[in-house]
Amino acid sequence: MVVLAGLAALAILWLATGVRVVQQYERGVVFRLGRVSGRVRQPGPTLLVPVVDRMRKVNVQVITMPVPAQEGITRDNVSVRVDAVVYFRVVDPVLATVDVQNYAFAMSQVAQTSLRSIIGKSELDDLLSGRENLHRGLELMLESPAVGWGVHIDRVEIKDVALPDSMKRSMARQAEADRERRARIITADGEFQAAEKLSQAAEMMDRTPSALQLRLLQTVVEVAAEKNSTLVLPFPVELLRFFEGATPKPGAAPQQEAAPAAEAPAPAAAAGAAVSAATAAPALAKAEPAPAVVPPRPEHAPRPE
Repeated sequence: MVVLAGLAALAILWLATGVRVVQQYERGVVFRLGRVSGRVRQPGPTLLVPVVDRMRKVNVQVITMPVPAQEGITRDNVSVRVDAVVYFRVVDPVLATVDVQNYAFAMSQVAQTSLRSIIGKSELDDLLSGRENLHRGLELMLESPAVGWGVHIDRVEIKDVALPDSMKRSMARQAEADRERRARIITADGEFQAAEKLSQAAEMMDRTPSALQLRLLQTVVEVAAEKNSTLVLPFPVELLRFFEGATPKPGAAPQQEAAPAAEAPAPAAAAGAAVSAATAAPALAKAEPAPAVVPPRPEHAPRPE
């Protein structure tokens, strides 16, 4: 009985020291007398040989590793400061444990070196607007050493690009000038289209005089709706020119009377002359009459008896 009790105690102690639990997000690499066992332990309970086996757990979750900001000069000679972030995970726990001492630190150093290299090969516009190509380039540069370490690169992204203050001011002025240029082009294009449409409208109204009259009446209605005491009437420019020609200039000699015509004027011409004279009468009435010139009488002239 004592022997059985001793064996039971040894079995319990062996189980207590030999049973390990591997979490779902981990994988177990077992070293037996210093050598890797041929099988990676999966999640769940696993049994080890006490004193002989040693197990190292490797996390297989996706690791988010920020890359410290790196300063460099782009291909177009602009000094920038760029930082990035790398997402990777372990796909081969044996390689990640045996072939590299610290795979996370190794990935950090490779990411920094690759980021400096990609800065020197790129231009400023690529860093600011064409980042997708840079992300793929960084991923390819990191994938080459990561495969030998049992690590898979899921994603690489550039977080921020820091520019000098002078470069920011220059870019702001450039953007402002470009917006002003586009605004002027759009305004000029709008004026061109408006002028073209107005030209077409003028040609159409010239062919149809009633359209011009309708447009005039519509304008009068719009103005009367805003201010009832205001009425807009067209004033022909020809009438102003007639007034300008009919008003005598100061110091000019009076025009001689025209000789009577041999034939009487046509009724239409007579009516037009009457309308013109009636229209010009108020303007002529407003003009000041010229003083009558009386010739001086000689002092020694004989008086009439």
